[in-house]
Amino acid sequence: MLVVSIPQYVQGLTNAKIDLTTNTDAKTLYTAPSNADFNQSVINSIIVSNDSGSASTITVTITGDGLNGAGAVTNQTFNLFQVKDIAANTSVELLTRDLILNAGEIIKVTPGHVDRLHVIASIQEFAVVRTPQSAL
Repeated sequence: MLVVSIPQYVQGLTNAKIDLTTNTDAKTLYTAPSNADFNQSVINSIIVSNDSGSASTITVTITGDGLNGAGAVTNQTFNLFQVKDIAANTSVELLTRDLILNAGEIIKVTPGHVDRLHVIASIQEFAVVRTPQSAL
């Protein structure tokens, strides 16, 4: 929503899409920008569609800085969904709430089987600085 009297945060709207056809290795779905313009993202939706006649599974992870077992901040991989069942010929919305990503964090998806799953994420990208109304 644009309010003329209030400076606006610059935001970009995008989606990330991947067809998991080649193998069962982890694939990068989306990497949060880490440049000066856009450096935080909100994932509003992650939809997984199974277009085959057989069930499959998906694992979804975030890779980024977090606390390790010793309490130190290091690059870690965190499971969002571990071997989530996706029935044949169905689509599933994985998120029930928005997911915030900080600069450089990566969402990866790993299919249980090849050539069955498609993944689509709806994303808002935010800048850290507000843009004055005159620049819009």
